Amino acid sequence: MTRLFTLLLPFFLAACAPEGQALANDSFPLGMPGSLPLEGIRKMAKTPALHTAFVPEAPLGITTPLATRIPSDNPLTRAKVELGLQLFFDPRLSAGGALACASCHHPARGWAGGVGRASGRSAPALPNRLLGTTHGWDGRSATLEEQALAALGSPDELGAVPEETVTRLNAIEGYRLQFEAVFGGPANTERIAKAIAAFERTLTNGNSKHDIYARAQPILGRTPEDGLEPRLMDADRAALAAEAKNRLSAAALRGRELFLGKARCSTCHAGENLSDEEFHNLGIGLEAKEPDLGRSLVTKRAEDQGAFKTPSLRSVALTAPYLHDGSRASLREVVEHYDRGGTPNPWLAPELAPLGLSAEEKQDLVTFLEEGLTGETTPVTVPRLP
Repeated sequence: MTRLFTLLLPFFLAACAPEGQALANDSFPLGMPGSLPLEGIRKMAKTPALHTAFVPEAPLGITTPLATRIPSDNPLTRAKVELGLQLFFDPRLSAGGALACASCHHPARGWAGGVGRASGRSAPALPNRLLGTTHGWDGRSATLEEQALAALGSPDELGAVPEETVTRLNAIEGYRLQFEAVFGGPANTERIAKAIAAFERTLTNGNSKHDIYARAQPILGRTPEDGLEPRLMDADRAALAAEAKNRLSAAALRGRELFLGKARCSTCHAGENLSDEEFHNLGIGLEAKEPDLGRSLVTKRAEDQGAFKTPSLRSVALTAPYLHDGSRASLREVVEHYDRGGTPNPWLAPELAPLGLSAEEKQDLVTFLEEGLTGETTPVTVPRLP
């Protein structure tokens, strides 16, 4: 299950050896300033193909035409995505020069995993966010551009004075050349946000065993004699071969049935990205002296207190810790919370009620989450930086 990554710049990999740093689970993913030669950047600026608009390839399981999720005022080009990739890993965007976007949205942890020092909120996973309707746990950002700019100036995240970051970037010749080539002018807050958002829109996740099974399920056990349309035969054969190679275990299949049925997970974790993009109160953290009020901080409505966005469950095994505050270290702990029906409070989501799962059912459900939903995410290495 390997999907080649063709979205970024093979040009840089060829022109600027050594290659970028590979990512290990225990690495701190920061790029190294000054490791990208100016010669390579100048060649990029003069290569027309790198400035041509393109659309990412959607993996199996994602059915939305991705061209419809790319804003007309921020088309993707390989040069722009490369610039956004560099900015995402560059600690010079932060106030103290020690943090980058990737510090909390850790690539080896499903592009999630960090918890804000003051906010106490965990970093949501980024793959497939181009499908999102709002962004952040409380949905305060309507676009990825808004989210990137908010993170830049937030004391809970990069903590920068955006204007000072702009000055720093424009003092670096390599960045000046790239911003001029991509946007026709120097760095400013809008262009920084657009570049980072462009990179984030190339991060997709799919082709999990669950996706492969769902594609093959209608034809499992069938043969040409059963009436399959000849024009679909090749695709059907491919789907059946993929399912045979990536078959769900018996425990994962039982967990899938629970996910779709008794455990009621799919009530909210629905659709191609396994999220309804809505906000629900699970009772998490409301017992605190100063609880995080979640969505109500945006809407100012009492009924939204303690409500947070449904996260995608794609590759959820990689994105610990869990829930908006990172208070659950394992998927088993999350399942136990749902099995209890959440934590009672006046605004508890009406969908929550005790599930009555047995110990074996809980384990089967966790097996499905881990085995069935772990898919392929766009591969990325830590980039060289100007």
